[in-house]
Amino acid sequence: MALVLAVFLGGLMAEAVQARTLRVVALGDSLTAGFGLGPSESFPAVLQRELRARGLDVEVVNFGVSGDTTAGGVARVGAALAARPDALILELGANDGLRGFDPALVRANLERILAECRKAGVPVLLAGMRALLGMGKRYGDEFAAVFADLARAQGLAFYPFFLEGVAGDPALNLPDGLHPNARGVEEIVRRMLPVVEAFLKGAPA
Repeated sequence: MALVLAVFLGGLMAEAVQARTLRVVALGDSLTAGFGLGPSESFPAVLQRELRARGLDVEVVNFGVSGDTTAGGVARVGAALAARPDALILELGANDGLRGFDPALVRANLERILAECRKAGVPVLLAGMRALLGMGKRYGDEFAAVFADLARAQGLAFYPFFLEGVAGDPALNLPDGLHPNARGVEEIVRRMLPVVEAFLKGAPA
């Protein structure tokens, strides 16, 4: 009888573990925070909604701060990890590119963030970023390569360009031409969803 009860309780505990909500932190800048949008229109909120619609029990926590750089991410990654996420989506670099920061500095900051995540055992999906065309082709190529090289070197889940299909389209951006509007966020999520879904299904519960 005791053995049967132990097996039964073990089964219930296993089901409880399997049923636990997967917590994902989105660490980023204004593109994550949802600059100029309502809370329900931000990238984390829309991503959470779409993942749940596909049957994934996921909570996506918004750790986006407008104006943040990769250096700001270094300062905030401890707080993000203190939220005890099962996985982390890293979207930073847009403001570094706008200010013309040295790509080597951007890489060093991202490496520090990734090292903290690795130490905490939290898998990361890295979202790539590109510099504005006005920064010049050489700078743009070096800047974009930072993200691709890091993803390849560290074996990270990778989405090459966070604003793919949205950047430069007036219909999908706010009047400033830099931040996606609600439709733009929907498009970002639509494009990223297969990558995020595959990433989360491989994340440890």
